[in-house]
Amino acid sequence: MVQSSIATDFERIFHPDKIAIIGFSKEGIGFGSGILFSLRAIGYSGEIYLVNPKGGTFNGQPIYARIEDIPGGFDLAIIAVPAQAVAEALEACLKKGAAGAEIFSSGFKELGTPEGIALEQEVTRIAAKGLRVIGPNCFGIYCPKSGLTVLPGPDLSRRPGPIAFSSQSGGMAVDFANLGKSMGLGFSKVVSFGNGCDLRETELLRYFGADPQTGIITMYIEGIQDGDAFFAALKQTAARKPVIINKGGLSEAGSRAVQSHTASMGGSRRIWQSILRQANAVQVNDMHEMAQTAMAFALLPPKVYRNITVLGGGGALGVAAADAAEAYGIKIPPFEPELAARIDALLPRPGSSPGNPVDVANPFVAPKTLRQIMRLAAGDERIDLQIFTSLLHHYKNQAKIFGKPVKEITPYVELADDIQAVVAETGKPIAVILSNPKSAPDHLDVVEMFVDARRVFAERGIPVFNHLTEAFKALGHLNIYYERKHP
Repeated sequence: MVQSSIATDFERIFHPDKIAIIGFSKEGIGFGSGILFSLRAIGYSGEIYLVNPKGGTFNGQPIYARIEDIPGGFDLAIIAVPAQAVAEALEACLKKGAAGAEIFSSGFKELGTPEGIALEQEVTRIAAKGLRVIGPNCFGIYCPKSGLTVLPGPDLSRRPGPIAFSSQSGGMAVDFANLGKSMGLGFSKVVSFGNGCDLRETELLRYFGADPQTGIITMYIEGIQDGDAFFAALKQTAARKPVIINKGGLSEAGSRAVQSHTASMGGSRRIWQSILRQANAVQVNDMHEMAQTAMAFALLPPKVYRNITVLGGGGALGVAAADAAEAYGIKIPPFEPELAARIDALLPRPGSSPGNPVDVANPFVAPKTLRQIMRLAAGDERIDLQIFTSLLHHYKNQAKIFGKPVKEITPYVELADDIQAVVAETGKPIAVILSNPKSAPDHLDVVEMFVDARRVFAERGIPVFNHLTEAFKALGHLNIYYERKHP
């Protein structure tokens, strides 16, 4: 169990000047060599010490035979040795004055064997002396600001942001960090804590709640160690910052899976839903919903969004928007006749409609015209937010006609600039739907264009969703959180 009396130096753990990789091997690609490559590739600029009983050198860098041979101390240890050797390595790190250690090694409590349980208990005993442990059976820390990265993360972004993520699953931590990169999300810290024999969900939740670099907290939880402590921390933290939780193992089969994954107990779906509701935490069902909800919290002003406009092409779009919005308590109110007439004067013919939703009918309406329409729609005092549904994939046809690259002919940069200008002029946010049905092998240029378009919108602080339902679901989470926070 975590010892609350330990004074944790989180600064040295998340922003270490010196790291020791214990279990580094020159031969093959193991955890030790993999993390060295990842740290160098992402741009970590601090000192890295390598430890292996065989000694020697690697690319001119000394490999120390023992931890005790490292000159001076270090801040963080990354341990990738067999489970039976971990306790001895931790004791040596403790004597060197390390603030923390990531244990990548598996073979502990998750095995369910007496030997594995005993080995983990020994790690917990050593941690209680003052060395904070992340793991075992984990992928460690990703901190863009300091250049720390999880094991399979050499190409993660170095752009910091307000989102923190703690995860019992190493794979989930890596996938969420990569998904965030593709969506333009920035992270303060990502922590994969695996079995969590020392630092785990409750203490990390408290830390993120107090961390000035963190504005939104996301969590993947398989099981908790102390229910009362977790609920108290959750309620206190969610009163200040949004806490978004994906709880694994709520089904019978899922509960069995998490038991073998990180030796955690899944728990009752009904109990978890009640706990999260009481604490005003946001419950999501999967990683993608968590990322979309985090993006909405990060990029939209903190308020309730009840009335919106939807602008795009196609009558079916309006029907889908109305149906989806209603499911989340969001309204798409019709414009007054005078406003509808002013919008109608800007729309192409035939097939367009000036009501709300606004059907522009034509996928090639100029961004400057869309800007005028959105500016007019924002003038409706009832409207809290606007959603623009893009039809950029149709520019593939134009590109073929004119013999030009699709990225060159598609005006997504101009569109992003105009949307950013409307938000600045009106004070009302705009979300964008970038839905791309063209992803076949002969449409890879469209896929590439959409990737760049998403980047362009994200750089301008404009949230981008793949589908309307994703946007409404994220808005629904925002609305519930802020309604409960400010009843």
